[in-house]
Amino acid sequence: MRQVIEKDRIEKIAFAPLQNAAKKLYIGGQWVDAEAGRTFEVSDPAAGESIAEVADGGGAETEQAIEAARIAFKEWAAMPAKQRGKLLSEVQSTLQERADEIAKIVTLENGKPFAEARGEVNFSLGYFSWFAEEARRAYGNLVPSPFPNKRLWVQSQPLGVVGAITPWNFPAAMVVRKIAPALAAGCTVVLKPAEDTPLTALAIAKACHDAGLPPGVFNVVTGKNPRPISAAMLDSPAVQKIGFTGSTEVGKLLMEQAAKSLKRVSFELGGNAPFIVFDDADLEAAVAGAIAMKFLRVGGQSCICANRIYVQESIAERFIAAFIEKAKALKLGTGFEPGMQIGPLISERACENIHSLVEDAISRGAEVALGAAYLNEGNYARGTFYAPTVLLNVEDNWPICQQEIFGPVAPIMTFQSEEEAIARANNTTYGLAGYVYTRDLGRVIRVTEALEYGLLGVNDAAGYTHEIPFGGFKESGLGREGGREGLKEYMETKSIVVNLS
Repeated sequence: MRQVIEKDRIEKIAFAPLQNAAKKLYIGGQWVDAEAGRTFEVSDPAAGESIAEVADGGGAETEQAIEAARIAFKEWAAMPAKQRGKLLSEVQSTLQERADEIAKIVTLENGKPFAEARGEVNFSLGYFSWFAEEARRAYGNLVPSPFPNKRLWVQSQPLGVVGAITPWNFPAAMVVRKIAPALAAGCTVVLKPAEDTPLTALAIAKACHDAGLPPGVFNVVTGKNPRPISAAMLDSPAVQKIGFTGSTEVGKLLMEQAAKSLKRVSFELGGNAPFIVFDDADLEAAVAGAIAMKFLRVGGQSCICANRIYVQESIAERFIAAFIEKAKALKLGTGFEPGMQIGPLISERACENIHSLVEDAISRGAEVALGAAYLNEGNYARGTFYAPTVLLNVEDNWPICQQEIFGPVAPIMTFQSEEEAIARANNTTYGLAGYVYTRDLGRVIRVTEALEYGLLGVNDAAGYTHEIPFGGFKESGLGREGGREGLKEYMETKSIVVNLS
């Protein structure tokens, strides 16, 4: 009986903002079935049970969506930027009205605590407001001509159809961070959301539809297997750009395929964020920041989470003791339990990957100060929970420091000098985000200029915001999202020479 009651509760929550759209693809302004009515199941990682059936699209459906986007592009690109911005503002208002309901969907399919899900949804809305305004500021130039009989103009115009592929860890924010600048620039979009979390994307599409976004401007193809969907995007001459957030390995494969037709690409890929605490830092603030950036963003399942914590030797003992004490106090549970701070990992496979890294570190001599175990009894029995873990006596060249952990595991290491901290922090193929805690202004300048990362938080663990560009160095990605730069990623530059004679 309990399972039936649970199912009824889930369906009531999940489908409130979707109505009958959950089992459909959104193509050309219509809700349509996948071929032969194919569907796949979406599960709640906290309970280990199915919460919905979603249309299982593939290559053919993606081609239909691309064609719808191609047809819609001409009128959408020609629409005045002010009018496009007004429509994006309408989408934002519609989403704002449904924010709590969409946050419930995020919690159900992703597992993160409801308060965190609500924060994500509300944050994602800011991209619509920012780019609704930025659409009017896609400025060109009138360049002084070296010839008296010629005039030189430079203008920006939208690229065309964009294929967007988004991950499961931020199912609202990653979708909106892709589509808002693309739509603002005048592009049309075909979105493939993560197979683990498609319901949030469908709810966003429903809001776009209800807000009056023209047919074909935004399309969503859900599917269990991402390969035929991405292949259709990469093979289509109509698709001018691929926007992707995910692993570095998959990004490299997409880039290789995109190169065959010289499609534009923008990638936010893996990370290996260093969290550096100097001996002059505000210790309490540094501990709180490290806890937040290690454990409180999807339970560590974020590309910008702290992956390696470096603490200067003279304060290491105090920092470690305070860090462990706070980590012990973290509350784990299902997303709708009041006061929960960490939910389950996305899948059993994610638990296995993290535990294998932990076991490898232990076999090499790491000291377990906390955790290092599955949580699979009592309230945790049906979900994919892993205990917050702290490891000491870890070495930089071990896999746990070289790979992206993507879970609630904190390796803590010590360093002696500023130069040592910089060198060790930069000793990675990744370069997405890093964090520095110090009260020395000179050190702030020296260290931030030397660190090879696209985002640096100084005495700050809140992450990026809409107004600044976000992206990585090295193998952490290409291009930028957010800020003024985010709009330019979806625009082409055209130079015009006018001969007056």
